Amino acid sequence: MTPTRHLVVFLKAPRLGQVKSRLAADIGPLAALRFYRETGTRLLRRLRRDRRWRLVLAVTPPSAVGAPCWDARLPRLDQGRGDLGQRMARMFRVLPPGPAVIVGSDIPDITADHVASAFDALGASDAVFGPAADGGYWLVGLRRSPRIPAGLFDRVRWSSARALADTRASLPRGFQIALLRKLEDIDDGAAYARWRARVSRRSRASADAPGGAA
Repeated sequence: MTPTRHLVVFLKAPRLGQVKSRLAADIGPLAALRFYRETGTRLLRRLRRDRRWRLVLAVTPPSAVGAPCWDARLPRLDQGRGDLGQRMARMFRVLPPGPAVIVGSDIPDITADHVASAFDALGASDAVFGPAADGGYWLVGLRRSPRIPAGLFDRVRWSSARALADTRASLPRGFQIALLRKLEDIDDGAAYARWRARVSRRSRASADAPGGAA
């Protein structure tokens, strides 16, 4: 049988003042909360019905595991303690056998095609990354066969331009790595403004297309 593909979406409970702190410093806590909540909702709507993978929510804090924040039909896991690397490594360890991909819930441009490309890449590669414009990454996946590497995510400088490079350095020598297309993490006011401009351009293009809105 083909191993199950596991897609894990990392989520924080959408609470005022507790999400997107860097973005909130530029656009205000309420606008940042609205962005985070709406982006996560749209992402889950795009991904949850795709039969090419099993979707799991990894949530924090632990009290959010049973909270009515998201679709109650989706299975949930507690992210657990530690920094981001420790929490992601834990997910890779506890999931049943099969390739696994982790994405954040605050990257508005992620599509099902991006996720499918990541799983396809794991057919020939040991690890896959979706690079972010700021030096981090919006997706990480592992084939997890024949093993999950020890020391995964050790000494990664999170929230820095070195996050992807540090993560790659934590992988064993000889690991085959695939890279997807670069997307932008909306972490500050400038990135938010660029994203709003992209949304506006797409809306105008759709309206101008044959059969579009007048």
